Amino acid sequence: MAAPPLAPDLARALAMATLRSERLRARVLFVTLAGFSAFVAGVFLLGGEELLTRATQGRFHWYQPLLHIAPFLVYEAIVGFVVLDRFIARGFEPPAIARYANAAIETSAPTVLVLFMHSTTDSAAAFGAVPSLVYFLFIVASVLRLNFGLPLFTGLVAGAQYLIAAWWVLPLDVAADDLLLTPQLHAGKALVMVIAGAVAGLVALRVRGLIVRLLQETQARERVTNVFGQHVSPEVVERLLQRGDEDTSEQREVCVLFLDIANFTNQARSRPPAEVVDYLNQAFDAMIESIDRHQGIINKFLGDGFLAIFGAPLDDPAAARNAVAAARDILAEIDRRQSQPAGADPSWPLRVRIGIHVGNAVTGNVGSRRRKEFTVIGDVVNLAARIEQLNKEYGSRLLVSEAVAQALDDRAAGAPVHTVTVRGYDTPIRVIVLDPPRPAVAVAEKASA
Repeated sequence: MAAPPLAPDLARALAMATLRSERLRARVLFVTLAGFSAFVAGVFLLGGEELLTRATQGRFHWYQPLLHIAPFLVYEAIVGFVVLDRFIARGFEPPAIARYANAAIETSAPTVLVLFMHSTTDSAAAFGAVPSLVYFLFIVASVLRLNFGLPLFTGLVAGAQYLIAAWWVLPLDVAADDLLLTPQLHAGKALVMVIAGAVAGLVALRVRGLIVRLLQETQARERVTNVFGQHVSPEVVERLLQRGDEDTSEQREVCVLFLDIANFTNQARSRPPAEVVDYLNQAFDAMIESIDRHQGIINKFLGDGFLAIFGAPLDDPAAARNAVAAARDILAEIDRRQSQPAGADPSWPLRVRIGIHVGNAVTGNVGSRRRKEFTVIGDVVNLAARIEQLNKEYGSRLLVSEAVAQALDDRAAGAPVHTVTVRGYDTPIRVIVLDPPRPAVAVAEKASA
């Protein structure tokens, strides 16, 4: 299956990452050329001028290399510190022809240095000395363009300029005794530059591909999180990504869990918003982990509660058992915290009510092309919400429907059963209290209250 195209914001992020990489390349070349200039100046400071003057029969002067390097230094400074900065600030890329022209101009710097060295020595050694190796610096730096064509073009320009320069100034002869005067040597060196450009292009292409795949994975994960709920565990995300893009509605059996924090509105009314938000974050933290551990997803946060789904969007034959296990984990953790002397705020104890029902529902993605949300539609959702509200009537914390209790086999045997008429339903239903045993401290608190 072909990889989905990048979303516009991620495509722009890739373009900006490429521009920042190009800016780094230009600045690296600027620093390198500046360092080379400093090296040349250092040679003269250490007394090398006399030696070079003798070797070049007086044609070499200390300022000449700097004059040849200075235009490229200025050029790289403008590109790396001005032009690319402006493109990045404006958020768009330079045209492709400008990039290729830039590559051709930059790669001329080694050619100028080679020709200068030859002009001062009249020796073929200039084509085997350090300046001829500078071509490879420009080829290696072209990897930072994150493009296959530009490094290959850099290698082609380097090879062509080097070969033309050698052909122009050297008396090349196939049968020459001096290897530096044979065209075979220089043709081979030019070919190596072209091959180096191709290799650099492949490396750049590989790096770009890794960045693209990373952005695509980020895009896919964000889509899963946006569509399938406000919180999806990493394990569920991985399974959804492996399943691929399925955007069709379907009918399936799901288990729905509603959780609500008791007496939240009254308690929150007299407290500052920051304290309320902090209370909710601390309360939901362990609850979310319990839902995750039992293969559920939190589809919606409902202010002081949430709706969790088991058995969708991924099949789970044990959806009802997992939902009850998650609910019991949540209650056990709350009891554990309340039983610790410093584990809870005595002025605002955490009490929750949970209702669970299992049944058939239609599941699918609802929304527009730009924003969709995974939803579950059916009577199972409405009845689960009604069951959660019945906890107030029975003073319980965990109520489940008879269908859920049946899915637990005999693990719900002996639990209190109530038959009740639910608002909006003509036929009475049976609900089962599955509150886990509470610590002695919590029982004492409830009795005293």
